[in-house]
Amino acid sequence: MTNRSSGSVSRRRILGCVVLACAGLALTGCTGSSAPAAAGKKGDQVVPVNIATASLRTVPVEIEVIGNVEAYSTIGVKAQVGGELVTVHFQEGDTVKKGDLLFNIDRRPFDAMVSQAQANLSRDTAQLSQAKANLARDVAAQKYSQAQAQRYQNLFKQGIISQDQSEQYTADADSKSEAVKADQAAIQSSQAAIEADKATLENAQIQLSYTTIRSPIDGRTGNLMVKQGNVVKANDIDLVTINQLSPIYVTFSVPEAQLGDVKRYMAAGKVKVMASPDKDPGAKLERGVLTFVDNAVDMTTGTIKLKGTFTNEDRRLWPGQFVRVVVLLTQRPDAVVVPTQAVQTGQDGVFVYVVKENNTVDSRPVVLGSRVDQDVVIEKGLEQGEKVVTEGTLRLVPGSRIRVGGGPGGGGRKKKG
Repeated sequence: MTNRSSGSVSRRRILGCVVLACAGLALTGCTGSSAPAAAGKKGDQVVPVNIATASLRTVPVEIEVIGNVEAYSTIGVKAQVGGELVTVHFQEGDTVKKGDLLFNIDRRPFDAMVSQAQANLSRDTAQLSQAKANLARDVAAQKYSQAQAQRYQNLFKQGIISQDQSEQYTADADSKSEAVKADQAAIQSSQAAIEADKATLENAQIQLSYTTIRSPIDGRTGNLMVKQGNVVKANDIDLVTINQLSPIYVTFSVPEAQLGDVKRYMAAGKVKVMASPDKDPGAKLERGVLTFVDNAVDMTTGTIKLKGTFTNEDRRLWPGQFVRVVVLLTQRPDAVVVPTQAVQTGQDGVFVYVVKENNTVDSRPVVLGSRVDQDVVIEKGLEQGEKVVTEGTLRLVPGSRIRVGGGPGGGGRKKKG
């Protein structure tokens, strides 16, 4: 019995080894036959694609940065005299023109000051007239007294009258002369008083004019800081701020390495600047002119500040906005361009699939330049007339066979391994 059990165990072990060996052979056979078949199928596959031809184009040489919109001028409107703010003639956020009436301050105290100054002027003018009349009277009296003194002096010399009588007429003539001098001094005093009165009147009229506050510029009003009915002080807080929106500035910074190009092209003519508050690259750009280059480079950032001036007729640019800025320096002729969709990104950088004469593709690294509308400039790696794949790139590898036409919309970006 023991021998039969041992024999059964041995037969089962032998049978298990045979089964495992067969399974191993079958697995090896399947693996070996599948790989070549798959490889052969992949090599024979034809990928439908769309292509485009690299062409020459005149492209702009430009700098693209982010900038900030600034009002062309900002005016803080203050009261120049104190008093009650009796009238506000605008609504917050209104557009106003230069000279438009904004505020009225209670003018009654200043009217009184003007009236008082006018009265003082009238008084001193009358005093001047009186002093002139006195002068005319005393001049006539002086002439008569001098003639009398001369006659009596001659009579004294002839011994007709006494010396005392002669000296009385001489003293009277001298007093009349001093009266004339006093009248002349009174006239000068009255004239000085009149000049002072005119200055006081003019100042009072200026103070009165400050009770009417008008807009000094064309612009848009901001938040009203002091409401109607409040008492304001001279040169205290801003009643309202007005920003001039047309024209308007866009301020931005460029690397100092580009300062030389900017200065060179500004010396040759006007440098165009374009700006858009929209993030979409295809959005409408407002057009302006580069008008300011700062006088020093910012040492902390290595950039220099520039300003462009825009007419801003449509009011698309608003103070405080961040905008996309494009500085157009010049035009570059004969640049090689391809559609943006042709550019792929891999582990080794950017590349394009170039179509060869036997309808296969090759992966070629390229150096990109600026983007122009829906195209991109190829600085290095591609020549005019070469064809590149724009759609259907997802299924391509170097050496793939292609069929032009019928490529999937949009293609794909394949990571180059």
